[in-house]
Amino acid sequence: MKKSDFYYELPQDRIAQEPLAQRDQSRLMTLERTTGAVSHRHFYELPELLKPGDCLILNNSRVLPARLYGNREKTGGQVEFVLLNEKRRDVWEVLLRPGRTARVGARYVFGDGLLKAEVMEIIEGGNRIVRFEHDGDFYHLLEQIGEMPLPHYITHTLENKERYQTVYAKKSGSAAAPTAGLHFTPELLQKIQDSGVRIGYVTLHVGLGTFRPVKTDTIEEHTMHTEHYVLPEETAALIRQTKAAGGRVVGVGTTSCRTLESVAQQNNGEICAAEGWTGIFIYPGYQFKVLDALITNFHLPESTLIMLVSAFAGREHVLNAYQQAIEEKYRFYSFGDAMFIY
Repeated sequence: MKKSDFYYELPQDRIAQEPLAQRDQSRLMTLERTTGAVSHRHFYELPELLKPGDCLILNNSRVLPARLYGNREKTGGQVEFVLLNEKRRDVWEVLLRPGRTARVGARYVFGDGLLKAEVMEIIEGGNRIVRFEHDGDFYHLLEQIGEMPLPHYITHTLENKERYQTVYAKKSGSAAAPTAGLHFTPELLQKIQDSGVRIGYVTLHVGLGTFRPVKTDTIEEHTMHTEHYVLPEETAALIRQTKAAGGRVVGVGTTSCRTLESVAQQNNGEICAAEGWTGIFIYPGYQFKVLDALITNFHLPESTLIMLVSAFAGREHVLNAYQQAIEEKYRFYSFGDAMFIY
């Protein structure tokens, strides 16, 4: 398959630059994956699309204020770090700009000396492994001096950091938000539970590799970056019970999808408690083992995320739905509207 098979033209003014005042006021397109039939709703109507006995799987990862601006210790030159993966305590893989002079041993200072870092290793792709030095709690310092790593296509300043977090975010570690979950409110989640739908949580810490452009013309040659996930036994049991009773497993976001499908792929289609790293790349031809329905935002052309959605709903159905979304003036990408694919 060619990367160009997943291209579509998006007018710049369709890219949502900021979240809506009310999370659940986003629009919600439904896509029936066997026929390609589309309808138009709002996210607060989601309970009408779910059935008693279904389960909703949410990714409770919390976004770190992972963008740090500082200075080189010797020269005072400005530097930007984006934290990607925690390798062990105080040791992180980072994206570093400018990287040309960031040799092993280079030292940097952030927040007037509250945080210091030294480059330990240069790895494949040009990212650095750095060790941080600090007093007090590292994550508390990040909250003080870090900024949200908003995607490059969002040029507006985010006034309220919490709007780039889901209302159920608990486990810190992501470099980007699992954006399909941004539409939920506590009230909507309660309404869903009251309707007989059970909710389970997984954790997948979103890495920026998720958004890395596919650079190979043939998509099968693309290699995904790995991301850390946890599927607790409580959630695994909920999924098994749901399947046994004939209910649907509804994944919220491509991150929940990748977690569930990774575990099933590694366990002959079975769902069990698991923790590890996944580099699963889902594109058309993939046979889904767990997912019955998917809630997701609208994704960039030629991205691995639109390929995943195309694997679930069919490439032509997805591209037709996207074209309708453009014509109907839906809002796209991280702060944009959502789809319910069933």
